[in-house]
Amino acid sequence: MPVIPHITKLHAEMTAWRQDLHAHPEIAFEETRTADFVAAKLGEFGIEAHRGLARTGVVGRLVNGDGPAIGLRADMDALPIAEINEFAHRSVNTGMMHACGHDGHTTMLLGAARYLAETRAFQGTVHFIFQPAEENEGGGRVMVEEGLFETFACDRVFGMHNWPGMAVGEFAIGAGPMMASADNFEITVQGRGSHAAMPHLGIDPVFIGSEIVTALQSISSRATDAVDAVIVSVTQFHGGDAWNVIPDSVRLRGTVRAFRAEVRDRAEAAIGRIANGIAEAHGGSADFTYIRRYPATVNHADEAEMAATAASAVVGPEKVDRAPQPCMGSEDFSFMLQARPGAYIWTGNGASDGGRTLHNARYDFNDEILPVGASYWARLAETLLAE
Repeated sequence: MPVIPHITKLHAEMTAWRQDLHAHPEIAFEETRTADFVAAKLGEFGIEAHRGLARTGVVGRLVNGDGPAIGLRADMDALPIAEINEFAHRSVNTGMMHACGHDGHTTMLLGAARYLAETRAFQGTVHFIFQPAEENEGGGRVMVEEGLFETFACDRVFGMHNWPGMAVGEFAIGAGPMMASADNFEITVQGRGSHAAMPHLGIDPVFIGSEIVTALQSISSRATDAVDAVIVSVTQFHGGDAWNVIPDSVRLRGTVRAFRAEVRDRAEAAIGRIANGIAEAHGGSADFTYIRRYPATVNHADEAEMAATAASAVVGPEKVDRAPQPCMGSEDFSFMLQARPGAYIWTGNGASDGGRTLHNARYDFNDEILPVGASYWARLAETLLAE
């Protein structure tokens, strides 16, 4: 069964919605106009719109008789990136842009909501979850903590993300990890400042910090089983203000990515052990802080199969990759998957050349895939809530 003809007829209208959202991006927990837009559309479709969770979140409830309840989630927020595209629907909000396709995610779910409200070829309840603050701020966690699934009972929950580099009309989903956990760390190395020409009179925290940066790479190559994946990346090194002064201290910051909780735990312990050991060996000290951000996005096996089946109904089984290589990026849909069984799928956004990569100042969501994603959502709902 191909892309739903009823939804194909909405393509031009969905494109207008998407480009309007792209032109008016809003960052984490500031998605007021976006939430107004979503709630207004749901109201037009005859769907109850509930607001207030995680400040700017919107949940639409569509009930058609007795039956199970499912949640379909789309993220709404933009990124603090200055857009350099020059098309007509480029961002009008300085320093903000939809560089990850959340404008398209919101639109695809709205398209499915309209279709399901008009056809009602299902038995049960669909919750359309429009989530704020996916980027960095954990809006998914906040929605769960504020009672998302207590207020809107869901037996299962599903998410979707566009994927540049994957062909239009293709999907990828598998059981197990799809996206990595994402944690931050900070190490402050305390030494003793001195004249740069007389380093023997001080304790050089720049030297100590440099050794720590190098040694942290052993966590992946020597402290982790080769069949497990972990990334420890130092992304900031701050210290000193003068050419000829060795500072008292430096600060290192970075990120850790992993798929398994045990690997995440071992990486945290290893960073602290390495930082403290090297600092003490050179007469300094290290203060280590580890901040847990997003857990790994891990698909439940049954729900991944359900999602793959629905995607196959739209594009054909040969265009659904059921064993994709997981990505070391992260996703706060992981919090919803910890609270309820569910699955997270990627849909092809087409070629990634010309700046169509995620988090790029030239990125733009591919409007060609709007009917594909909306049809997937619709088929998933109709399959899981069969009459």
